[in-house]
Formats: sequence, C-alpha cells, structure tokens
Amino acid sequence: MASRRRAVLIAGPTASGKSALALALAQEHGGIIVNTDAMQVYDTLQVVTARPSAEEMTLADHRLYGTVPTATRFSTGQWLTAAADIISATSPDQLLIFVGGTGLYFDALVNGFADVPAVPPEFTAAIQQEVERLDGAQRLALLEREDPDAARMLKVADPQRLIRALAVKRATGRTLSSYQNATQTGLLRDFEIQRIVLDPNRQLLRERIARRFEAMFAEGAVEEVKALLALDLDPGLPAMKAIGVPEIADWLAGRSSREDAVRLATTATHQYAKRQGTWFRNRFGDWPRRN
Repeated sequence: MASRRRAVLIAGPTASGKSALALALAQEHGGIIVNTDAMQVYDTLQVVTARPSAEEMTLADHRLYGTVPTATRFSTGQWLTAAADIISATSPDQLLIFVGGTGLYFDALVNGFADVPAVPPEFTAAIQQEVERLDGAQRLALLEREDPDAARMLKVADPQRLIRALAVKRATGRTLSSYQNATQTGLLRDFEIQRIVLDPNRQLLRERIARRFEAMFAEGAVEEVKALLALDLDPGLPAMKAIGVPEIADWLAGRSSREDAVRLATTATHQYAKRQGTWFRNRFGDWPRRN
C-alpha cells in the first residue's frame, strides 16, 4: 500500500516566527512552502506584509507569495482553487508546508469551503436601498419570505447578513444555506497532516512586533506604500487596508508624524495578533501549540 501524502500546517499570529519555521522544515525535507496568508498574496507589498525576503525565497520553493495584483480582491475560494492546483501538480512524495495567519484559509483547506457564486454588485446595492427603509421586523419578514432558513438563523435583523442572504437568493435562485449546507471536503482529506499553532509569550510577541515595524521603515515599507498610492486604487481594496498602509499614507500626506505612523501601525498589529490568537484558540483548540 502506498504511503499517504504529507502536509504540515503552521498557523499563528503575525510575528510569531511562522516563516522561519516553515523555511527550516522545507530545507530539511525538501518541501514546498505555500502561502496561507491573505495579505502576502499581493504583489506590491513585500515588506509591509512581512513576506519572505528575496534571499529566503531562493532557499526553498515558495508558492502564492506576491502573485496577485493589488488592484484585485482575492477571495478564500480563489486561494483554495490556487492551493488545489499546487497540490495536484506536486509530486506525491513531496512535503507541502502551508504557513500563514489567515484562519479561514486553513479552515477551508482542512474542512472545505462553501463556494458561493459571486453576486453582481447591482443586486447588493438595490437590496441595501430596499432594506434601509424597513425596520427590524419588516426586514426579517422580507427574509422569511425569500430564505426561511436564513431568517431562522438570524436572532436579530443584522443588516449585512440579511443583505448577503437576499442578494445570493435573488442573484442565483438558490438560498445561501443551500450552498453552505452542501457536502464539503477539505483538500487534504487523503493527507497525513501535522498541525502546529505558534503561540509565543505575549510580551515577547509585542517586542517582536515593535522591532519589526521599525525595521520595515528601514527596509522599504515607505517606498512600497508610495508605489501603491501611485496606482490610485479603490481605497476599499484589501491591499489598501493592510496594516501599515493607512498609517504610512497619512504620514506621507502630512496628516501625522513618522513617530505616529510607527506607533499606530504597531498598535494595530498588536490588536490584529490578539484577534488571530483568539481565533486560533477557538477554532483550532486541539492543534498542538509551540512557543
């Protein structure tokens, strides 16, 4: 009987040492490192998103780093499709190392993903105008008529979830729950999987974050943000919201000082790392922890 394919999953908050561990494993076992971070896929922001350096990229095979134009929105479904392509094109005896801080990517990888079709923006805009005129009871009544399952799941008439459910129903003719309840299987169902969550001491993590952002300024973060701003992109795009981009943009525009930019970006990174840690503890509580 042939041995099962192998994969290592390395999750954890930003600045916890995930990339260094992945590189060490890849060099030891000849593995392929697959980016599992939503921001590191974008091409313009290597330093700001703490992507592996050009030198590190030469030391092992890295995939899905900086491959997506910043002018696009890269969804979980698109990442999963790209990961599936890598898996199918990889030799069965080669170790795959998925590393990053985006919990939804890991969840989709292991448990599957409800691939809901994209909804044209005109549907969402029209429904948003429609529900703005309604009170909570009227909104729920509207949803009950079109998607009773979604209405039962809403304890309150949350506008965003309600609009999403209505938009999917009107655009596709199917309810949102019909997509979410469809049988799903993860891409690694036939793999032998080693799961790791890096969970360093909180104070140590804070110190790493502070040092790293100061280093980013010296290593080209400002030039990257200048290049990004020169593209004149929609400010709502994910890459425009990457931690460090708004803070450096404000400094470049004269709305704040360099010290303010570093302080605010460092604080935002701390808060993000805390949210990541909470997510991994709640969803991946059974994954082995490492400091």
